[in-house]
Amino acid sequence: METQQSSKGRDEAREDVDDGEKWVYDSSVDYKGRTPLRAATGAWKASLFIIAIEFGERLSYFGIATSLIIYLTKVMHQDLKTAAKNVNYWSGVTTLMPLLGGFLADAYLGRFSTVLASSVIYLVGLVLLTMSWYVPSLRACDTQVCQEPRRVHEMVFFLAIYLISIGTGGHKPSLESFGADQFDDNHAWERKQKMSYFNWWSSGLCCGLVLGVTVIVYVQDHIGWGAADIILTLAIAFSLVIVIIGRPYYRYRVPTGSPLTPMLQVLVAAIAKRNLPFPSNPAQLYEVPESQKTHGRLLAHTKKLKFLDKAAIVEGEEVSAEKSSSWRLATVTKVEEMKLLLNMIPIWLATLPFGICVAQASTFFIKQGTTLDRNVNGFSLPPASIYSLSAIGMIVSVIIFDKIAVPILRKTRGNERGIKILQRIGIGMLFSIATMVVAALVERKRLKVVEKDLAKGSLSMSVFWLAPQFIIIGIGDSFTLVGLQEYFYDQVPDSMRSLGIAFYLSVIGAANFISSLLIIVIDHVTEKSGQSWFGKDLNSSRLDKFYWLLAAITAANLWVYVYLAKQYSYKSVQKSTVAVADCYERDEEAGIRPMA
Repeated sequence: METQQSSKGRDEAREDVDDGEKWVYDSSVDYKGRTPLRAATGAWKASLFIIAIEFGERLSYFGIATSLIIYLTKVMHQDLKTAAKNVNYWSGVTTLMPLLGGFLADAYLGRFSTVLASSVIYLVGLVLLTMSWYVPSLRACDTQVCQEPRRVHEMVFFLAIYLISIGTGGHKPSLESFGADQFDDNHAWERKQKMSYFNWWSSGLCCGLVLGVTVIVYVQDHIGWGAADIILTLAIAFSLVIVIIGRPYYRYRVPTGSPLTPMLQVLVAAIAKRNLPFPSNPAQLYEVPESQKTHGRLLAHTKKLKFLDKAAIVEGEEVSAEKSSSWRLATVTKVEEMKLLLNMIPIWLATLPFGICVAQASTFFIKQGTTLDRNVNGFSLPPASIYSLSAIGMIVSVIIFDKIAVPILRKTRGNERGIKILQRIGIGMLFSIATMVVAALVERKRLKVVEKDLAKGSLSMSVFWLAPQFIIIGIGDSFTLVGLQEYFYDQVPDSMRSLGIAFYLSVIGAANFISSLLIIVIDHVTEKSGQSWFGKDLNSSRLDKFYWLLAAITAANLWVYVYLAKQYSYKSVQKSTVAVADCYERDEEAGIRPMA
């Protein structure tokens, strides 16, 4: 009898495994609202569509972003300081807008709908940008050599690029998180593939960047800005078609309302119960059974930020969940989600200096290229094309890390990721310091060349002197930027993953604004002492001193970051009665292995 029962139990377990292999039970649905069939949806068959869409969007974005400072100084005749500030403001808005787009995607619209709507807005911006070149009344001026652009052209131009900002604000966080949603965290193979997804996502992004700063910039320089805008418009239109074609293959997450409301409820409940004593056993804190969980995953209790645990203390009249208010009693999972967000704030702040270093690559680094010899075997290399070396450095680094380093580290360290996410981010910060040091040395070399021949300036110096700083920062991006994407996707609550990607983008956005503020402050201070570090042109500026300052700030900040990373507790997810670390970083400490 016992043998028959044991055999029956094994058969039922096997059926559950087979059922889990056939269907995806992670709260996602297919395009008809049904439980997704694993073989027909998601994973690489869906994410390749999404990476292709990102390739088109990045081609357009970088075709505009890397040449924007050239456009402002060459066509609109803005001085270096004004142009750099305008680029930083636009970049800042573009990378902060995803906070709104990510929130709307998670709470109300859904990620797919947000991608679709934002792609249309993006397309409208590019059409308007194209019209500013071909519609006679909207052109910069009627003459071939334009001394001062028309006011209407400036208005249409800035309206167009800020529409592109709005489109990017919905497109970027929703698309990247939508791609990661195609992999099931509860399935061993798909979970490992998700770890590679962020690497290959970044590689696709860099391929779009390379074409954007080579082919598109070449067309801008040698054919015309209007012709380049037509190509970018067609690229986004094609991406929109791909979005629609891939629809049957995607897995979708149903929006569950504002993810910020539960966070506020936890805070209110914790304050209301601040005088209650903690239970002797954390297991006495309130949590819904696994069978009643409708969205996301249950999180394990952690000891940090203990004050918030009071929100999950069950009082006498709250024995039944139906009799309790969400503003008075919160689950352990909701409390832990609040802790996750609070734990992210110091990490977010500590990554800002890295973002400030990255901001220089699309402004001052490219502007430096305009003052150097760009002739390569009779071909004049567009200044922004040197930016492609950063993308190439990132692509090569990502491939080496994903295909060589990670498999070795998995075997030697017993960690599915190879190294912890925050360790990966920290390694990239070291490269950002090296970038600023090299950039300072190269700029000082350039200024010495200018001093020797004021008439010719630095045109005798090859543009490839800038290659090391671009390659180094590209390698740094492969660690820090990819690491930040993983960190802010994985460590936010499951209901906030688009917003999580927006948090990553906001690092770069806030850093662009801080970079602009630094320029203003340093310009004001140094001008009083005799000579501003930011003159009317590069030859009258001292960017080398600015780069040394950024290197010092980033190095000092790295010590703070290392301390924060050592203290950090990663998300811990409950599965049945076993708690496992979502990032598999705590496995070694707790002796817990991730379940398939």
